[in-house]
Amino acid sequence: MRERKILSIIGASGLVGSSIVKEALSRGYKVNGTLTKKSDSQKIKYLKKLPNAENLELYSAEMQKRETLLKPLKNADAVFICCLIPTYKGFDGTPARELDYERGYKEIIMPTVNGCLNILEAAKKNGIKNVLICSSTSSTNPVPPVAIKNEIDHWSDENEQCKSNKFTSAAKTVMEKAALNYCDKNKMRASIFLPTGLYGETVLPEHLSHNPFLWIKNVIDGGNPRHEKTPNDSASMIHLEDLAKLFLSAYEDPLASGRYFGVLESFHWKEIYAECKKHLPAMKMPQPLTKEPVEPTKFDFARRDSLGIKLRDFPSIIKETIDWLKSRPFSD
Repeated sequence: MRERKILSIIGASGLVGSSIVKEALSRGYKVNGTLTKKSDSQKIKYLKKLPNAENLELYSAEMQKRETLLKPLKNADAVFICCLIPTYKGFDGTPARELDYERGYKEIIMPTVNGCLNILEAAKKNGIKNVLICSSTSSTNPVPPVAIKNEIDHWSDENEQCKSNKFTSAAKTVMEKAALNYCDKNKMRASIFLPTGLYGETVLPEHLSHNPFLWIKNVIDGGNPRHEKTPNDSASMIHLEDLAKLFLSAYEDPLASGRYFGVLESFHWKEIYAECKKHLPAMKMPQPLTKEPVEPTKFDFARRDSLGIKLRDFPSIIKETIDWLKSRPFSD
């Protein structure tokens, strides 16, 4: 019997990281997962409840401390970087949008970039050649906008993002370019996923404090929807399990590399609320649109579909998320 390969997942307790841990364990891999603090018994409790968790080893590591990353990366065949969560505040708590250029670059952008490069440097020292990174669709908003976005040609302009004080979004753009450059120079195969709008089931209860879980749970309990008025805008989405499958598919395909959209599609908020109403007839609804709805963002999904994963459709994503939240998960 061949030895199980080890996958190192940096940020194993995050929303995406924990979903990848779950999927990797279900496929028979050994997983070295990192937490900021291994003493966090609540996170460990739920990660260790996953099927096949006997194949999960957890480590304390911080992306700003390269020496802490060496042990969880030892003997791994791939590293999944899932710890680059958005930073919305400067070092002293000032909102990112209120920072000037110098502080925004230093306090929002560079910690993300340096953290990613630290992980890549530690991976290189351990001889790892397969790299998978979770980023965001915020790095694919070119100026001027295009009718149909693709991952190869369409990048956000980090300088324009910074001029608009969008340092949180710019961090993803700058990080991706730095990571691709590093991996190219060091002959590492890098696949970067660009998700947004994460639905489905979470592994840890703390993730329920984030949208969309927060607002859907609120309307289930009789509260108000996320918006007072229906936004004339669209939102992209994907089921967490499908996103995790895309990551594993890219790892398992030796020809996969580069950027991939990690979304099903984009849907107008009018459609999202209408779909939720089918499963929650008594839910409170936002005020209706008073204008003609804008067209949702359009994507070219040829690269995503080349990975061979059949994604859940829009009605299934909404239904499964609502049904799961109605079941009162983590109430034990």
